[in-house]
Amino acid sequence: MLRELGGVATRAALVAATDRGTVDRALAGGSIEVLARGRYALPEVEGAVAAAHRLAGALCLTSAALHHGWAVKTVPDRPHVAVPRNRRAPAHARAHVHYLDVPPGSIVLDEVATLAHCLRRLPFDEALAVADPALRAGEDTALRQAAALARGPGSKQVRRVAGLARAEAANPFESVLRAIALGVSGLRVEPQVLITSVEPWCRPDLVDRELRIVLEADSFEWHGGRAALARDARRYNLLVVDGWLVLRFAWEDVMLDPCYVGSVLRAAVAERAQRRP
Repeated sequence: MLRELGGVATRAALVAATDRGTVDRALAGGSIEVLARGRYALPEVEGAVAAAHRLAGALCLTSAALHHGWAVKTVPDRPHVAVPRNRRAPAHARAHVHYLDVPPGSIVLDEVATLAHCLRRLPFDEALAVADPALRAGEDTALRQAAALARGPGSKQVRRVAGLARAEAANPFESVLRAIALGVSGLRVEPQVLITSVEPWCRPDLVDRELRIVLEADSFEWHGGRAALARDARRYNLLVVDGWLVLRFAWEDVMLDPCYVGSVLRAAVAERAQRRP
């Protein structure tokens, strides 16, 4: 569950997805670790610091993002470590090595440099999945600085992602789904829009107000219980009767088969266009 949430999560989120006893046993057994008060991470997140020390470098890309407490689309198999351009890392280095201008004594790139590096070098969906949690963590100033300072190759994507990032996005699953939707012509989705035309009111994951399309990032861990199933079924039925087209996507489809998700979204836009006068 922690890996699906992007490698880092609050205790409240993990308890809600599992239960208190499961979280406490995972902590005691070392399968998850405390990153900060009330915020937990996979062991490899903290283990990445040791890799940076060995190489006399600094964590970068998604490894730096995780160290700052931001969730990512995919936890890296090996740490991403930046070393100075004039140094060559050993061939047996157990890390993804990047050659950058690293401030002396740094063990991790700061927030502005991390955002600039991620938004420039990562694919669009992964970059958005980093920018969203950075905003949730209150790094709006760092994000603006990264965009303002961007120059050269990749700077256009840095500014685009910075402009599209939303603190309302709940997790990388939702961010990646939104990234796919942003590539569909005619579809304009926003995260966590309050819909008041049904009772009780609800906040779906993504909403296109004009086309009246709702996208839900459905995780079994969050919606697998009977009470959750009954609640969600009632909510979806009310939305459909109210004229909304509700599309539900599994984690595996969004993260592993974006072509399928895109094809469904394009068909949904075409269906809605046929209904409009």
